Amino acid sequence: MSYLIHNLKTVPQGLQKILFVNWAIVLMVAAVAGIGFVMLYSVAGGSLDPWASAQAKRFALGVVLMFCVAFIPIYFWRSVAGVAYILSLLLLGSVEFFGAVGMGAERWIDLGVIRLQPSELMKITLVMFLAFYYDWLDLDKKSRPVWVIIPLILIGIPMFLVLRQPDLGTALLLGAGGATVMFLAGVSWFYFAAAFLAVGGLVGGVLLSRGTSWQLLKDYQFRRIDTFLDPATDPLGAGYHITQSKIALGSGGWTGRGFMQGTQSRLNFLPEKQTDFIFTTLAEELGFIGGISLLALYSLIVIFCVVSALNNRDRFSALLTMGLAATFFFYFAVNMSMVMGLAPVVGVPLPLVSYGGTAMLVLLIAFGLIQSAHIHRPR
Repeated sequence: MSYLIHNLKTVPQGLQKILFVNWAIVLMVAAVAGIGFVMLYSVAGGSLDPWASAQAKRFALGVVLMFCVAFIPIYFWRSVAGVAYILSLLLLGSVEFFGAVGMGAERWIDLGVIRLQPSELMKITLVMFLAFYYDWLDLDKKSRPVWVIIPLILIGIPMFLVLRQPDLGTALLLGAGGATVMFLAGVSWFYFAAAFLAVGGLVGGVLLSRGTSWQLLKDYQFRRIDTFLDPATDPLGAGYHITQSKIALGSGGWTGRGFMQGTQSRLNFLPEKQTDFIFTTLAEELGFIGGISLLALYSLIVIFCVVSALNNRDRFSALLTMGLAATFFFYFAVNMSMVMGLAPVVGVPLPLVSYGGTAMLVLLIAFGLIQSAHIHRPR
């Protein structure tokens, strides 16, 4: 080992960085993206247009960005974490005035070349800034109330702006990512227990208020809850999406109907088949084996990120890597739960597989930050 370390010191610094890249993560990310290209080709009826070719071009650009970010020292990203958060917040706020509307929501800023979704960028910069905050904060202060309120405000402001778009799914992911960084930083369990009790009490109060003079939700909002719990109550209305999704999932069986043979997607019964419900298409065509294989790839990516973080002695790098890995986990966990009827349909895409420009590029930038932390960790 000492012989290898000695020889590495004689290698040019640029080449050292290439050797230190966590290539296992790169290959698995490429494999997941490749599955996405294949499924987008399938849902287009055996055509690269309009989705697969555009997605492949975005992935190529994203890989370039990933390596550019990876080769920049991690201390640089630590120094700009606050600026990145503020810029993302300004972009989120500008959606209120200059936002482009799509699918009934105002979430994008049209830049001509690309429609930027600032909320996707905020998922990354929020984790960056919280990692910087807890790296800067003295360890004995992390659970004091005044120092807990600050990160709650940092999380709450973008969540509020995203909820106004409205985008419940992304708001929940922001909250989950921020809470994960706080938990990993060592904030007292008391705060998390209090938060769970408060959420539980709120949910209980909402349900008990139904039909009373102090009802907390509108009738149509309660009907949405009913539809989530039992989609059969409105199979052609609010329950249509999840009903068709379950039909497709069940029809896939163990090995699937075969590539490009999924009836639900081919006959357009399945809604948003290129974005939110693309996992359902995969499960219908490739079956349980195809679905569990994708889940295994996702899980391995998270595991490799966690191992990298645990081996990193730099607090900012470790918190950043773990926070981004958790955000990635919440991405695919929420999407898969959503299409299987285990969670409400909240419009969260399947990472690196669903069609989408900003989500793809931002995720690859996030993996670039993880690689930067890995490459430049103390050795």
